[in-house]
Amino acid sequence: MTTPLTKPEETARRTGRVPRSKAARAGGQRYAGPLAYAVLILFSIGSLFPLVWTAIAASRDNNRLAQTPPPFWFGSNLFHNLKIAWSDANLGKAFFNTTFVAGVSAAAVVFMSTIAGFAFAKLRFRGRGALMLIVIGTMMVPPQLSVIPLYMMVAKLDWTDQLQAVILPSLVSAFGVFFMRQYLLQALPDEIIEAARVDGASSWRVVWHVVFPAARPAMAVLGMLMFVQTWNDFLWPFLVLTQNGNPTVQVAIAGLGRGYTPDQSLIMAGALLGTLPLLLVFAIFGKQIVGGIMQGAVKG
Repeated sequence: MTTPLTKPEETARRTGRVPRSKAARAGGQRYAGPLAYAVLILFSIGSLFPLVWTAIAASRDNNRLAQTPPPFWFGSNLFHNLKIAWSDANLGKAFFNTTFVAGVSAAAVVFMSTIAGFAFAKLRFRGRGALMLIVIGTMMVPPQLSVIPLYMMVAKLDWTDQLQAVILPSLVSAFGVFFMRQYLLQALPDEIIEAARVDGASSWRVVWHVVFPAARPAMAVLGMLMFVQTWNDFLWPFLVLTQNGNPTVQVAIAGLGRGYTPDQSLIMAGALLGTLPLLLVFAIFGKQIVGGIMQGAVKG
């Protein structure tokens, strides 16, 4: 004799859905409650507020920004301030320089970090653990400590106010090596490498045809992180580049609104222009980047 089904169980049998309580007990999908939505909305508003305030300040004039209370809605000077910031800071050349520097640095970091990460993750050689500890140890050194020796080296090479002075220190990243090592430890099975070597593949062929395809999601994430980090870098480019020579975006924006009374609206307009390319890149490649992170999590 069969036990009669309850109404929720009968509905679940007809629709093919498991009741929420049973799904939670079985380790299935969990549903967010009102509190979770409220927290997410608050965090979203807090994350968007600096960008919205930058746009509001860029659309006003300096006198209105100095008043109390400050403006909380857009004004009519946005495009006027953007035009002045673009011409005064020579942002056209700065955008080209920054895109070139960030692109070369990100590509170099991804390439070298993937190779080094593969070596630390899958190759067996003497001193591997000690070398990895040294790499991780360099992440604990404040970057400000390397400014003086780097500047002395750049000055000796006569590279001041040249883009290679900014590119050279960012070609390798200890974080990138550690990031790719941790990913390849789980995402790349040893059996695939052994099968490739049995087929007669050399080390470079294994890297090109096995390691790079397996590491593609992590490479995309690392490339995006390095591009954003290089784009936003200020201290080192400010020391070795000039605003009238080969400035990056951050160096060019630093020269905006100077005077006895800084023009805050003009500074905000320049900051908004410097942020828009990153928002555009993330809007185009955001789905691929998030997908790469999730794919790496599933493989891990």
